[in-house]
Amino acid sequence: MQYNSVILTIATFNFDNIVSFYTQLLEQEPKKLIPDVYAEFQITSLKLGIFQPKQANKPEFDANAQSPLSLCLEVNHLETAIFYLTSLGYPPPGVISTASHGQEIYAYDPDGNRLILHQSH
Repeated sequence: MQYNSVILTIATFNFDNIVSFYTQLLEQEPKKLIPDVYAEFQITSLKLGIFQPKQANKPEFDANAQSPLSLCLEVNHLETAIFYLTSLGYPPPGVISTASHGQEIYAYDPDGNRLILHQSH
């Protein structure tokens, strides 16, 4: 199998709010934008796509708080990242924990998708 790139996508019916959140979080405008349909951010070698499913497919994409998927962001300074996320109106609900790879904290975007912010040792 050959491929050119991998895109992680987030489905949302809260399109404008989610695109605004990730624009602020990632401190960049989408590289591609089709209003109310699709936005794409380039994050180093990862493409993050946000799309609005067709209304007929809504049940398949309803938010599931128990999703096993997370968007993990490695940061240089965890406390600064927490402050920034809090300033966007989405403070992490828990406390910093220590994992095998360093310190981390869980946070959530406006649709409840899990973000894991982590700072390596």
